[in-house]
Amino acid sequence: MKVICSKKHTVGTADRMIYGHFLEHFHRQIYGGVFDPSSPFADEDGFREDVIDALRKIKTPVIRWPGGCYVSAYDWKKGVGKERVPAFDKAWRVEEPHLFGTDEFIKLCRRIGCEPYICTNAGTGSPEEMSDWVEYCNLRDMGQWAKARIKNGFPEPHRVRYWSIGNENWGGHEIGAKDAGEWGRLVRESAKMMLRVDPTLELSAASIPDLDWNLKLLRAAGQYLDWISIHGYWGNTENGLIPDSYDTVMLHTGKDISDGIDRVRAYLTSLGLENKIKIAYDEWNLRGWYHPNLMDTWDRDRLRREDESFYREKVLRERDKNDVNSIYTMADAVFSASFLNTCLRNCDLVKMACFSPVVNTRGAVFTHEKGIVLRPQFFVFELYANLLQDMVLDIWKEDVPTVSGTVWNEEKTVDVVDIVVTCGSGGYTAAAVNKDAEHAREIEISFLDEPPVEMRIHTLNGPSADAYNDVNKTQVGVSVFDWAPFEGKTVLPPHSVNIIELR
Repeated sequence: MKVICSKKHTVGTADRMIYGHFLEHFHRQIYGGVFDPSSPFADEDGFREDVIDALRKIKTPVIRWPGGCYVSAYDWKKGVGKERVPAFDKAWRVEEPHLFGTDEFIKLCRRIGCEPYICTNAGTGSPEEMSDWVEYCNLRDMGQWAKARIKNGFPEPHRVRYWSIGNENWGGHEIGAKDAGEWGRLVRESAKMMLRVDPTLELSAASIPDLDWNLKLLRAAGQYLDWISIHGYWGNTENGLIPDSYDTVMLHTGKDISDGIDRVRAYLTSLGLENKIKIAYDEWNLRGWYHPNLMDTWDRDRLRREDESFYREKVLRERDKNDVNSIYTMADAVFSASFLNTCLRNCDLVKMACFSPVVNTRGAVFTHEKGIVLRPQFFVFELYANLLQDMVLDIWKEDVPTVSGTVWNEEKTVDVVDIVVTCGSGGYTAAAVNKDAEHAREIEISFLDEPPVEMRIHTLNGPSADAYNDVNKTQVGVSVFDWAPFEGKTVLPPHSVNIIELR
């Protein structure tokens, strides 16, 4: 495969917020994840310092919180102040202690050094409740809720810039789901109230790559929005434990990723909003979260006959399967790199992305009593956030190998090698992914400008496509090679993610 590039031909400037993450009150993401006062790794505020150190290492730019489905019945006012009253969480059907709320989230972000991104309750919530939340966070001393924040020990405003109106309110699975007409009106009125409290906010609204939904949303509220939010999960995990094969995962790395971006780009362009509204891909992961459905007839009949132990043992305990580390292999790393490459190729429009989630469940970091495990996805963020340059080049590709197969009952064809080339003050840096499970692939990079003279390669890989990391087991990691003369060609190992520094 040959790649031809020049600094004169660019896509645009990549925003570092595409390396963002997401936290929700589901399973062990918050309690036992980032927040665990009983842990020997906890600091004085109950945050796990080993997790914070890991998130700093990947230069986490932004974290979206508190949901997710959880937020669509969340009363933020119960999560602030000294008196925290537990409540039943109707999204995930557990008791929420409210020990981690707005102020704790802001503290966590400040410790990490990232921007907070708050998602509001557009399910059971109201525009007034959303604007009250903005008042609590951002006003200095005017109003009931700014004064409440000061009383709670935070005299300075939190200055939260990024806010999302709602989560997946387009879906029947969401508490307070809306149809397209309802949604446009609610977003418009919520945005108006929130911006009257703080006109400097950047607002996003939940969307889906659907023509009717987007046209009604953008016509009703587009003038108030800076972002449009889309989500994506692609892979299956049967019974929570048996993931799709490596080859099946690879078939998702092409149009399945780019299709949502392409559709939303078309909708924005058709309304003349492509220069005003950006895409926030603020939930994405190869694998959706595993949680059994309790709404089907069998489960409801069973629950009528059983006591609560059935629910605890057969439903809540099933969620532990999300944290089986052997599920997360080089397939996850290669997919994640392919996703980020797609965002980089669309960097003129995609300016934020939030990996879902960052800790536990399907996250890049796994916590246990004696420390943390860095799953293969973690190293993708470490490489991309620390090494890629800001300007993305518009490259020309020749002789691109492809592979075809059937997934979702459709025939798919994807490129075997996925390359993005960036440039900046540090020279050139390429992100090159070899999706082939068995064979190395040679690439050639040709420059129309003055070519670099030496290169250094960082390779993320393991001994097989199914390699993974676990407690006391490290199969996946990064190998850094010495600087060597650049002769135009290099070889990518099988199932690998490679960052090539060129100077």
